[in-house]
Amino acid sequence: MTKLTKELTHKPFFGAVWMILAGACFAAINTTSQYLSIRLGLHNTLVGFFQYFISFLVMLPWMIKTGLSTALKTQHIWMHLLRVFTSVIGIQLWLWALAYPIPIWQAIALVMTSPLFVTIGSSLFLKEKVGIARWSATLVGFIGSLIILEPWSDDFQVASLLPIAAAFFWAIYSLMTRIMTATENTGSLVIYLLILIAPMNLILALPNFTLPTQPMWLWLIFSGTLLAIAQWSLARAYANADASFIQPFDLLKLPLNVYAGWLVFGYVPPGRLWLGALLLVSSTIFILHREHRQDK
Repeated sequence: MTKLTKELTHKPFFGAVWMILAGACFAAINTTSQYLSIRLGLHNTLVGFFQYFISFLVMLPWMIKTGLSTALKTQHIWMHLLRVFTSVIGIQLWLWALAYPIPIWQAIALVMTSPLFVTIGSSLFLKEKVGIARWSATLVGFIGSLIILEPWSDDFQVASLLPIAAAFFWAIYSLMTRIMTATENTGSLVIYLLILIAPMNLILALPNFTLPTQPMWLWLIFSGTLLAIAQWSLARAYANADASFIQPFDLLKLPLNVYAGWLVFGYVPPGRLWLGALLLVSSTIFILHREHRQDK
């Protein structure tokens, strides 16, 4: 057993604090990413590459300390590659949405549809039993996303679907992680993600590659470091408390991102956000609760 797979001790308060800290970091990262793209003109693929490369450098000492050589031992390298690739596609779709720009309040609300796609995928591909209650909650969640999107309005843009596309690929990543936990330890899953994610982002960034200017570097170092802190915080959250307990605290990312978007860009979300978000959040909490009961 590596140091990355220590026995879980349930400390709910610390788990919640770490999860909230991760959400605050991601709110700052999302706002910085949009600032880099639409205010400083850095292509979104380059934003993704440099942020994750800097994050990798910050996390490298921790990876070495936690048993890098042991974690790299695997018989399923192609599964790791495919899993990380789906995560990278989700990242690039998300950054494309922010660079378009889609307002942060709308983007973050729509990306919260990912658990709904996980429910569908669990039924179709993992053959998990999904009852009428979870299907109903999934439908309610998608109704919430439609209220936020307003595809029937004259102002609707096809680009508004980018956060949902990102959520779809992140759902595939989550499903693959579930499958791989049967044969891979936690250390391998984490280490391969951190090692592969920057090179894959680089491949997508090469056609637009330019060196950032000095102001860009400052924001990239800031956001890349925050990304490492966010990843570390998530790991600490799951190490301190049960996933079913701390997952609802992840939903605080919605008001945190809304506030950050208002502070930097002056985005003021319309009333439909809160109605749609209420349906989305309620359905997500219900689905997580049902999954926890099913796991028991």
